[in-house]
Amino acid sequence: MRRPRFWLGGAGVLVLLVLPFYVDRFWLQSGLFAMAAAIGAIGLNMLTGATGQLSLGHAFFLAVGAYGYCVLAGTGDDGVTGLGLPTLVAVVGAVLLAGLAGGLLSPIAGRLRGAYLGIATLALIFIGQHVLFNARDLTGGYNGRDVPPLNVFGLRLDDETATLLQVPFQSMEKLWYAGLVLLAVGAFFARGVLHGRPGRAMNAIRDHQIAAGVMGVPVARVRAQAFVVSSMYAGLAGVLLALVFQRTVPEYFGFALSLEYLAMVVIGGLGSVSGAVLGAVFVSLLPQLLDRYSDALPLVSAPGTGGVAPGEASRYLYGAAVVAVVLFLPGGLTRLRAGTARKPS
Repeated sequence: MRRPRFWLGGAGVLVLLVLPFYVDRFWLQSGLFAMAAAIGAIGLNMLTGATGQLSLGHAFFLAVGAYGYCVLAGTGDDGVTGLGLPTLVAVVGAVLLAGLAGGLLSPIAGRLRGAYLGIATLALIFIGQHVLFNARDLTGGYNGRDVPPLNVFGLRLDDETATLLQVPFQSMEKLWYAGLVLLAVGAFFARGVLHGRPGRAMNAIRDHQIAAGVMGVPVARVRAQAFVVSSMYAGLAGVLLALVFQRTVPEYFGFALSLEYLAMVVIGGLGSVSGAVLGAVFVSLLPQLLDRYSDALPLVSAPGTGGVAPGEASRYLYGAAVVAVVLFLPGGLTRLRAGTARKPS
């Protein structure tokens, strides 16, 4: 079984590497949204799926990462605060800021569980929205702020055209490979954590907290650490989202975004890195595909034209997918894939 999986995996990687040479901007942008969502979903899955902690404030940490990068890398020429740091340093700083924000809440996360932690993290959304709309010197207020393009060792990942093998490369093509690297590193690190001693401690806390404590697992500390790591993943996802959007706006980082991330980890499969990626691809690509092909779909049309808007239709569909997974496929899409792999040929 391993040899076919190896070759299939290699073929998949090759396809991802050559996609910028053959597809247009829409598909690259959609793929980058899916990559950013996958990074954030992996972090949330380590907290919710592996440790059993409910978080409704994931969007807050995405906002910290996105706006943190803008503040650290911005030059201040557009009238908002910018420190003018090198963009790679700003990426690392934004992720650390998200981790710091998670660390400030980690004592609460280490002692609360279930719905109580969910309510506590929900408060972060309202606090974050208030700050984003009113701290205009940092965030730009209602209009948001521009996102400085990433500069990787002299290569600016912006819309300035660069030609490679007679193919014009602009921001989406350049960011594509940066997104692949970030997703690969994030997935590899999370897989190592979940398959090692920290992962076993998280699973023990999720399955039986008292028994885990009796066996010597420091329950509060492991929960707090999982919360910080999850926050850093969200911060990295926020940075990538900001680079793809090229402008940050407060409305995007609301409660609906946190619910979407919960849908990702449930649909894909709790506690699984590959499940987080599958769920993120499903939830993030669905509204964009519905919007692109709304003319050819029944009952789906542009907003204000009498039908169901693509965004609303996508929420109905992945809401139905969550119900279907809970009732009929508790392991999520990864369980379906594993069941298919076990069938005899």
